[in-house]
Amino acid sequence: MPDHRSEKHFNGRIGWLRAAVLGANDGIISTACLLLGVASANLARNEMLLTGIAALVAGAMSMAAGEYVSVSSQADTEQAELDREQQELLDKPDAEHRELASIYVARGLTPDLARQVAQQLMAHDALSAHARDELGIHEASAARPVQAAITSAITFSLGAALPLLTALLVPATILVPALGLTSLLFLVGLGTVAAKAGGAPLLPAALRVGFWGALAMIVTSVIGDFFGTMI
Repeated sequence: MPDHRSEKHFNGRIGWLRAAVLGANDGIISTACLLLGVASANLARNEMLLTGIAALVAGAMSMAAGEYVSVSSQADTEQAELDREQQELLDKPDAEHRELASIYVARGLTPDLARQVAQQLMAHDALSAHARDELGIHEASAARPVQAAITSAITFSLGAALPLLTALLVPATILVPALGLTSLLFLVGLGTVAAKAGGAPLLPAALRVGFWGALAMIVTSVIGDFFGTMI
């Protein structure tokens, strides 16, 4: 019999991986777009770098706060559902048993077997059985606000630092194309790493992140160039 413990699954990474990818992606795109916009508008390098650093700090704090608030709302909703389910198990256990059995029947078990499975699972841990199979709440994907906030802030900062380093090191004469190219490479790399960490196909993830990042940078450069010419 196969040992399920030897199988490699990635669903336990969903919470922090989502926050990490979102943070790094936002850090690269928002900072690169900002730098491209001000570079296209012919802003001085020191002013551009100061703007980028301010964007890094503000963006990291904003991502952390946003992730904490949104994931806390998810956690509150999950806990409210669990509290309600716990009360229903106390008030009407027979009805809850029938409800769980009907779920297993819908998944393909015979009615007799479904009732036996529901009875045994409820005897072992009724709330967990209903949380998993009725509510869809799993331990691996449960909301973790602090983890999401810290992960998002750190990865945003790392992502934002990449275009900032490019702006610091590259000569002003090739700054705009260098920022665009390196940021696109960073985004493709991020998509590849995220897909690898999540066990997903690499190419679609890399192309998806690269396409939307390139589109954002093109639009920002055009707008920056337009206003730089007008002002």
